[in-house]
Amino acid sequence: MDDVSAATGDPQFADYARRTIDSYLEDDGTIRTYKPADFNIDNINSGKMLLRLYARSGDARYLAAIESLAAQLEEHPRTSDGAFWHKQRYPHQLWLDGVYMGMPFLAAVAELEGNDEKLEEAVAEFHVTRTRLRDSETGLYYHAWDEAREQEWADPENGRSEHFWARGLGWYAMALVDILDIIPEEKTDLREPLLDIVAELADSLLKVQDETGTWYQVMDRPNEPGNYRESSGTAMFTYFLAKAVNRGYLPQTYAAAAEKGYRGLVDEFVALDAEGNYDLRNICATAGLGYGRDGSFRYYMSERVVKNDPKGLAPAIMAMLQVSEMMN
Repeated sequence: MDDVSAATGDPQFADYARRTIDSYLEDDGTIRTYKPADFNIDNINSGKMLLRLYARSGDARYLAAIESLAAQLEEHPRTSDGAFWHKQRYPHQLWLDGVYMGMPFLAAVAELEGNDEKLEEAVAEFHVTRTRLRDSETGLYYHAWDEAREQEWADPENGRSEHFWARGLGWYAMALVDILDIIPEEKTDLREPLLDIVAELADSLLKVQDETGTWYQVMDRPNEPGNYRESSGTAMFTYFLAKAVNRGYLPQTYAAAAEKGYRGLVDEFVALDAEGNYDLRNICATAGLGYGRDGSFRYYMSERVVKNDPKGLAPAIMAMLQVSEMMN
């Protein structure tokens, strides 16, 4: 919503975003419902909006809330090679989702504090993720890694989950182009390896992009019975490609794939309901691992497919803004 305001010049969307954040803050900046002891990296993501609001207003409430989230990351449990656990209740596990939820925020806090060590930690997460989760044959990334190899979904040899879940990889892809907004241009030692990953991942994504411009729920098995074209992953990959073109991280030759993704997003998933309202359809409601979720192909097909879930709507809006910029 804040990005929509920036693109259109209409303040009502930014006001909506600010009111939403403010509804969670006490007068002293305490975040309602937040439990640091959960060490849930999903809870860090909204901190990015706190950073924007603090930069605009200097309001001490926002800084206090930022500092409380940053304090969680200071104490957050990690794997032996430094990757943040997804949650306290998911011990020893690195998930693709968590890279997006935590690392752009950590990088921005590092810049706010002038802390190069934190910035390096944020960048290192991408490299650990690539090492642990990237499949060398397809270039795609598995959903998660269990260092302890204790989970039912974990391969006993390498600890990886079995499949390439579109939205999981979408989170990682978006995190790549978002953190590059934050790392200063002069820090080429941090930027250049990430730019190499952007190019590498883009090529892998194009190989599994459907002729409709979309991507499948389980990315490398389009012909498997039950598999389906999924809108949130499609939106995330479209955002990744278009933003990378806009920022110069990818050459203009990738613009066609980004535009194709946008066309697929609209043609395949956007529809009018009986009242004339737009819906975004074919969103995987959720997908996780553990607690009865075994990471099998059947599992990824079993989760509900819904419309207008924020995990699809928000990336779709973000993708459309980037494609609009790219095409104009």
